[in-house]
Amino acid sequence: MAPNLAPSHTHARPNAGRIRRSAVAAAAGLTAVTLLSACSYGSKADDKKAGADSAASSAGASGAKLSTDTVKIGYFANLTHGTALVGLQEGLFQKELGATQIKTQVFNAGPSEIEALNAGSIDIGWIGPSPAINGYTKSDGQSLKIIGGSASGGVKLVVNPDKISSLDDLKGKKIATPQLGNTQDVALLNYLAGKGFKVDAASGAGDVSVVRTDNKVTPDAYRQGSIDGAWVPEPTASKLVTLGAKVLLNEKDVWPDKKFVITNIIVSQKFLKEHPDVVEAVLRGSVNTNAFIKANPDKAKADANEAIKKEAGNALEPAILDPAWADIDFLDDPLANTLQAEADHAVTAGLLKLPKSSSAGAGANLNGIYDLTLLNKVLAAKGQGPVADAGLGAK
Repeated sequence: MAPNLAPSHTHARPNAGRIRRSAVAAAAGLTAVTLLSACSYGSKADDKKAGADSAASSAGASGAKLSTDTVKIGYFANLTHGTALVGLQEGLFQKELGATQIKTQVFNAGPSEIEALNAGSIDIGWIGPSPAINGYTKSDGQSLKIIGGSASGGVKLVVNPDKISSLDDLKGKKIATPQLGNTQDVALLNYLAGKGFKVDAASGAGDVSVVRTDNKVTPDAYRQGSIDGAWVPEPTASKLVTLGAKVLLNEKDVWPDKKFVITNIIVSQKFLKEHPDVVEAVLRGSVNTNAFIKANPDKAKADANEAIKKEAGNALEPAILDPAWADIDFLDDPLANTLQAEADHAVTAGLLKLPKSSSAGAGANLNGIYDLTLLNKVLAAKGQGPVADAGLGAK
């Protein structure tokens, strides 16, 4: 689907904490929004099936088939999707799904994964916040649900030190992001707007040229001099450092408490309604995987590297893998209180278009984007407390 973009906003945004406060305060003012990318399906897990779900969950763990033959899972070959990489490599998802088989699809960036979810090519996905916001708001809340967290951190602005020595040197330079409208693209555009730089969101042209480049080719583009830097997730950021780039900014440093959601787990509402037992099994696998990562960091890092090798053809060198892995926090909490700020960033960047009827200062209406019911059920079964949806779980 063709992007639906608004003109780039050019007003400065002083810092992420202030952005988040203004975004949350404005959230109730919008009844419809338009973002780039495609539409999806919708609804919540059916509480009536709780007893059947419990029985089906046991069946999955014991090797029996759950309510569907297959679950289609999407993710990126990025270390920020380490929960998916490690869980699949260790068989922790398959263990919970029993005879229900997993089919996987690997993506470069979020907008294309949302299109696949909308088309039914995948059922569940690991994805960044901006495309998740996009998919939900584009469909007026009849699309996906965010059902769990996965990771925080692991994103950096890395630059050619011969051309850029400070943030003030970005003017006139070419900075890469993975894809138009993906999470890093939104973050860079928002950051540039906050610094007073004018950039057209659709074309990337302006005071700073934003060049949308597949993560796989970004290192070559840097090596050849066709870009001067990149705002990218790991391991691409650390790969560029091995090529002589330097870290100019760690995205953690623009967020309160240095925490921000970088990877969520989403599901089509249609699949959630029809197969809550399968969704619960995947969430159980995710929680178990994050516990495995914490308990076995070196093994988990090696698992993620092996998964990347299978996808990319080459394993990551320790000089890339070690600093990249160390910068990512894997967690079950979706950090819902940072999601509204991400939506506000899209407005600032010019990638979130509000309808003409919206009042000045209105933000994206994300009410109902979360359904953490099954995740909290899984956590309770493990003796852990619930995670919060920041008031965005009811519609």
